[in-house]
Amino acid sequence: MTIATPSYETIKDWKEKMIASHFSDPFRLNEIHDEAMGKVFEIAINRLKLGEPPCEYSWFITGSGGRFEQGPISDQDHGIVYVNSNLEDEHYFAELGKEISHGLNIVGYPYCQGNVMSSNPLWCKSMEKWKQQLFTWMDEATWETVRNLQIFYDARALQGNEFLVRELKDVFYDYEKTHPTLLKRLMENVMHIKNGIGPLGQIIVEEHGTNVGSINLKYTAFLPYVNAIRLLAIKEGIYETSTIDRMNSLVRMNGYSAVLRESRKHFLTLLKYRNSLYKAETYDDTHYLSVKSLSKEEKKEIKRILKDGKRLHQYVSNLIMH
Repeated sequence: MTIATPSYETIKDWKEKMIASHFSDPFRLNEIHDEAMGKVFEIAINRLKLGEPPCEYSWFITGSGGRFEQGPISDQDHGIVYVNSNLEDEHYFAELGKEISHGLNIVGYPYCQGNVMSSNPLWCKSMEKWKQQLFTWMDEATWETVRNLQIFYDARALQGNEFLVRELKDVFYDYEKTHPTLLKRLMENVMHIKNGIGPLGQIIVEEHGTNVGSINLKYTAFLPYVNAIRLLAIKEGIYETSTIDRMNSLVRMNGYSAVLRESRKHFLTLLKYRNSLYKAETYDDTHYLSVKSLSKEEKKEIKRILKDGKRLHQYVSNLIMH
């Protein structure tokens, strides 16, 4: 199915129809997101009426998009790096970043609450300024700058020259090799995980609000896997961005195959559970799984996933902190 004469509105219609047909297939679902966002980028350039990009650039997505793990509903997480550092190019990409964010919002990707978007100058810079910013973030290593580093590390180029993003990741890797305390700061930033299983082995559900009786998959299940595997990938200098691809690379290294034996299967199952929430009305709702709607076997499966995620997170914490 091709997109009709592209506009933000026709892309939105196309995306919604395609997701309705493919929401149960995590891989195809993310291909659809990539295609929709790529079309938004193309229209944004045309609407600017400033001509083609004046120098080499990379428009990258991060967050779940960067990791190729978006659900049926996803918000925005993206940035731009461009080669030339001058006022003209800065103006061009600043305007492009604003238009991209505007277009994505129309297409059905809500604005990022944390403002990780190309419309924010913090995430739209020349290569020279990006490198300066990375060094600042790494030197400061505050809670906020460490969080920004983790977000950036999941960046995946969607348009332009992918090697520009790789060049920035090299800055990150080279610094981390000579500053071992940085990895500890990264671990400290994600040390706390939301407990999903109670002392009697029961699944802990929300007791208040609109999602009573549901478990928050994002905080109890996804983040323990995503954060732990990201830290191992940083430690080992792995460029892949998806959690599954990172696991595959780690399994090929000495010492990780036994640790990750069950984790890949559990994470793939988790993606399918999350996509089963397709009918959720808002982005936040896509994280909540109703426990009472699960069969006895499904509840056991969720418990296995939660326990393995917690074990993996603890393993990585012990590896890095001791």
